[in-house]
Amino acid sequence: MSQPVPPPGNPFAGGAAPEPYPVAPPPAPARDNVALGLVAAVVAALVSAGVYGAVIGGVEREIGWAAVGVGFLTGLAAGKLGGRNPVLPVASAVLALGAVYLGQLLGIAILLSKELNVSATELFFQEFGLLTEGWNATKDPLTFLFFGIAAFAAFSGAKKAS
Repeated sequence: MSQPVPPPGNPFAGGAAPEPYPVAPPPAPARDNVALGLVAAVVAALVSAGVYGAVIGGVEREIGWAAVGVGFLTGLAAGKLGGRNPVLPVASAVLALGAVYLGQLLGIAILLSKELNVSATELFFQEFGLLTEGWNATKDPLTFLFFGIAAFAAFSGAKKAS
């Protein structure tokens, strides 16, 4: 067997130029869009509040890991889309507090709808004051622990995601 031998002569003599280096990829987009981060955090907070309320209504109790999920998803959305702005972790923590509160109210509405044979959305939107009174009557230190967990998870999630 013989070894392959390159053809004799100059390979570029016929006018063929060597291939240029590939074009560098464009730089990563700047992620310092505070408005986009806030919008993403609001959407994530509302969606996770709905899921949290459904979990509470389904298992008929509050679950700590679900509160962590609410906070972390809110902070993650803010940090990923908003960047490193120092407003975003604080805003996502505040939004996570509101999301946990709305989720708890939705959970109460789901539990009451099972007993009263009324729609949970009807209870939530038409009897919001009654739900708030029910929440005030049933709150305990564990309720506030879930608020703190969610706020901490949102703050740290936004810091780590940016």
